[in-house]
Amino acid sequence: MAGTPAPSARGKRSVTPGSLAWLIGLYREAPAWTNLEPVTRQKYGLVLQHVVDSAGHHPAKSIGRKEVVAGRDRRGPSAGRHYLNAMRGLFKWAIDAEHLVVNPTAGVVAPPSTRKGGFPAWTDDEVAAFAKHWPLGTRERVLFDILRYTGFRRSDAVLFGPQHVQGGVIRLTTIKTHEDVTINLHPALAETLAAGPLGKESFFAGLHGETMSRIGAGNRFTKACRDAGVEKSAHGLRKWYAAHLANGGATTSELQAACGWTTEKMANHYTRSADRERLGLSGSARAIPAPPQKCGSDAENINENN
Repeated sequence: MAGTPAPSARGKRSVTPGSLAWLIGLYREAPAWTNLEPVTRQKYGLVLQHVVDSAGHHPAKSIGRKEVVAGRDRRGPSAGRHYLNAMRGLFKWAIDAEHLVVNPTAGVVAPPSTRKGGFPAWTDDEVAAFAKHWPLGTRERVLFDILRYTGFRRSDAVLFGPQHVQGGVIRLTTIKTHEDVTINLHPALAETLAAGPLGKESFFAGLHGETMSRIGAGNRFTKACRDAGVEKSAHGLRKWYAAHLANGGATTSELQAACGWTTEKMANHYTRSADRERLGLSGSARAIPAPPQKCGSDAENINENN
């Protein structure tokens, strides 16, 4: 964590009880770690392994706020946030397990995000461009239409299969929030699924029908977007879906249920934006003078003037 080389190469040194490497090893066997989502464990596991390689020989009790801040500052904003989140989880568990009494991450502020507003939403023109480039019958179109007509996150889209569809209704429990989502199967999505190709257990799959990982599907989708001339992401398509529902008049509760959000915060954001647009148009229309109304027909007005 201090940036100094480890005394020996990875895998060739014994773990000293009470060291940072020892503490991380115990943490990765505890339910606090194993109960995390696979994607989260993969992301934070890389951070923790780097800490073990560079500072695992240090006593865990010697790690203070100064060392945590230094580790955060050596990384970029995004990597710094991942690092801080991983270390917070480690030290919170260590205190609960009574291995430590002081949490060195307490009060350490995460780096500010450099991406304002998050992932940008797709535009209708970009949606049309992708659909034109990838016609029905392609794997890229299958994943695109799953994302477009369900608003699923990638982690849910790659697992979405025939077991989730019954009687024209989609029922799925989300991976991230464990919320139950129940939505109608869009006719256009049904047409796409009928055209295939589909996987063995999930609708979107690899070349041999195997279910793809969230990361693998994301990489494939990103390439498909670039090939279609679209510089957007799968999450941006989820934003397009939410905005599309809100602009269609969906309520906050309807949006929350359809998108699997645990709170009304995100749903309120989309419904408020849609309401502001509608109110802005209706309000500004009041400033436009109404055309003069004529009494009687044009012929009668002409005769009266004559």
